[in-house]
Amino acid sequence: MSMAPVYVADDGALLDVAEAIAADWAALGVRGSFLARHLGTGEQLGFDVEELMPLASVVKVPLALVVLDRIASGELDPAHPVTVDPAQSSVGPTGLAAFRHPARVAVGDLLLMMLSVSDNAAADTLLDLVRVADVDERLRAWGCGEIRMRHRLNHMYECAAGAAGNDFSLALELALRDERAGRHTIETLDPAYANAGSAAALVELLRRVWCDEVSTPTATSELRRLMGLQVFTHRLAGELRADSLRWSGKTGTFLHLRHEIGVAEAESGDRVAMAALTRADRCAGLAPDVDLAIGAAGREAFEALRR
Repeated sequence: MSMAPVYVADDGALLDVAEAIAADWAALGVRGSFLARHLGTGEQLGFDVEELMPLASVVKVPLALVVLDRIASGELDPAHPVTVDPAQSSVGPTGLAAFRHPARVAVGDLLLMMLSVSDNAAADTLLDLVRVADVDERLRAWGCGEIRMRHRLNHMYECAAGAAGNDFSLALELALRDERAGRHTIETLDPAYANAGSAAALVELLRRVWCDEVSTPTATSELRRLMGLQVFTHRLAGELRADSLRWSGKTGTFLHLRHEIGVAEAESGDRVAMAALTRADRCAGLAPDVDLAIGAAGREAFEALRR
């Protein structure tokens, strides 16, 4: 039995927008959480913002910040070359994960590949240099302990394969069945064991990155630059693409999860941080209508919050 959303909104008009977004998602069989916050006024709107969700590739943003912090402190050299061998690297459709031959790539370019095309092999290669436990510890030290990093990116696919073999359709069916039953055959879909976070925690991290209130300005400015190079703009930015607006984001997709976090910056000076974390209630590897609904949420929230 689904619970009614718990809304956050600073006035009645913003509450109306939050309710409309939640209703649109529910009509598509989408559950999850959404939060948008104006970085200047602090006004916000959303629902179920404290719910912990598996993050999929959204976790690459805090991972990147920790790596960039190590670079800023001189512990890592962004020009240091690392060999990535497809025979030992991580599963994924993009970047080095899709390579068929070994490649030598600098640490700084691994960050670019991880954030621009969501390259899992680049992410896990960086986790050879900065351990999972180190990332998790640094997030806690920064006061971002509601965002947890517990495993490498490839572990998501290992757990899915362990439960369903190499049958993607069966893995999707298991994810949906377990969602309804309130249990998790695929461990990395369980917020207690997955790389996990909430919309509230992710938006607060974005706020701190955009306001240079975490790590160092050298690291946060580079993270903003890299997030601005993301190739995939079919979710939150889907209806926000304009010459007068800059979008910097990171998607996350795994089985029935479709997420994105990011910041929209207008020439007017308005800056709105957003997080959309969703679970679809149907067995579909592709769901463009869900992506469109996330995009509509981004536009409606941005228009409601801009001043």
